[in-house]
Amino acid sequence: MGQQKTAPENGTRESERRRTILRAAIDVFARKGYHGCRIADVAKEAGVAYGLVYHYFKNKDELLETVFETGWSGFIARARAVAESEGPLVEKVHRIADVAFEAYRVDPRAVKVLILEIARSPAGARINRQTAFVDVIRLSAQMFTRAKEAGELRPDVDPLLASALLFGSIEMGLTAFVVGLADARDTAMLERAKAQIADSFLHGVLLSPAKEEAPRLQDEAPLKREKAAPRARAPKRG
Repeated sequence: MGQQKTAPENGTRESERRRTILRAAIDVFARKGYHGCRIADVAKEAGVAYGLVYHYFKNKDELLETVFETGWSGFIARARAVAESEGPLVEKVHRIADVAFEAYRVDPRAVKVLILEIARSPAGARINRQTAFVDVIRLSAQMFTRAKEAGELRPDVDPLLASALLFGSIEMGLTAFVVGLADARDTAMLERAKAQIADSFLHGVLLSPAKEEAPRLQDEAPLKREKAAPRARAPKRG
């Protein structure tokens, strides 16, 4: 007579099945897109019965929402750890870029779904994207505010806009790989991309001696030109 399985064993099996189906959904979404994906495709990819998918997820919308919640919550947690850590802003910006590009290196299909099927596609409208994206921008804005108070940022830099620009740059950089403009298999290219994004961004927001002198020199330039310009002679009278 066989032994009856305990509740923890059943719970583990349930969790594994759910993860298998969710992984299959990511792969199908990445390959076919949200509108081209069918529940039957997910079941086939997962190697489970068609009806079992509905046991764990109500429909395709819930699958997409779960993909987003799982992937985005992980990114937010890692980004928060960086933003709230000690250290100079330069280091933090590079580490946030590292977090984003490492997520792509580890699971490019999941990042492709986040960018193309959730962030930009009408299908993503079913998800509260506004709250999710606002949260990460505000989180990063606090990091820039602290950096500004510490004298690391130019006085004219708005922390909230700086945060939006940073994540916008990272998203567009990843998009180049997602849509095939850059070769995702080229690890050196991935390293160059994240470094270039971070360095280009920092070049525009960091306070440096050269940037402090620039406004003063620009103000003095017209005066110098005025002094250097020869005075027009009055026409001689006949």
